Amino acid sequence: MITISPSAAEKVRELLAQDYPGKEMAIRVSVVSGGCSGLSYKMDFDENIAASDEKFEDKGLRMVCDKKSFFYLIGTELDYTAGLNGKGFHFVNPNASRTCACGESFSL
Repeated sequence: MITISPSAAEKVRELLAQDYPGKEMAIRVSVVSGGCSGLSYKMDFDENIAASDEKFEDKGLRMVCDKKSFFYLIGTELDYTAGLNGKGFHFVNPNASRTCACGESFSL
């Protein structure tokens, strides 16, 4: 399962209301090749959910990911920080053995 922190859920709701008012969108999370550690996280909003997608709901928000990405993301929490040291979404992934300094890429 993939979860979302309270701060990330609040920010996602804000973005959905601002950019997609009245639409039922899901948070699509995935893993792509790239970044300084080999794999990078990707996050989008999507209304097209494939039958083969893994589907989750947490804090009233729908999240989806493709089966290949799910292998890398099992147990991951999507978080949001608005502090002085950086603002934005980040993934807290218990499967990552190494992450880069910016936290946007990882390896297993």
